[in-house]
Amino acid sequence: MKKLTSLLLLVFIFSFTNISAQLKIGYVDSEAIINQLPDAQDAQKSIDVQIDEWEKEIKKLEQKWKDKYDDYERRKLIMSKQKKAEMEKELISLEQDVANFKQDKFGANGKLFKLQEELMKPIQNQVFNAIDEVAKEEDFDFIFDRSGDLIFLYAKEKYDVTPMVLSKLQ
Repeated sequence: MKKLTSLLLLVFIFSFTNISAQLKIGYVDSEAIINQLPDAQDAQKSIDVQIDEWEKEIKKLEQKWKDKYDDYERRKLIMSKQKKAEMEKELISLEQDVANFKQDKFGANGKLFKLQEELMKPIQNQVFNAIDEVAKEEDFDFIFDRSGDLIFLYAKEKYDVTPMVLSKLQ
């Protein structure tokens, strides 16, 4: 029994060694790389300046709404129904302006997203090209990015099973 266990352990060790010798796997922290690039730091500063400008504009719009609302609250008891309805409509319109501005600047497809893409995409491409070069020069089979979800940044074509999966699905 002891011999069988030892034999299985040796087979496992040799098979693991054989597998690890066949594949060369590496990883990078792309976020750390990007944070160290001067171009990326400059781009982030530009983005931060724009964010500050938009946030100041939002505060102005919100203050304008608050001033109108405070005025409305002070005077609503002495206002005619028509004047009251006009001010309420104006308050709703100002509130909508604030929401629209926030959505336009910070929404899913807002200007912040587009600005980040415009400024950071070339830098990200530069990093990915460098990773690709390193992978090819050092003969890596796979390169993973550890800064987020598990992402393949480089993989040899021979390991791509996408065509086989697609053929199974057809």
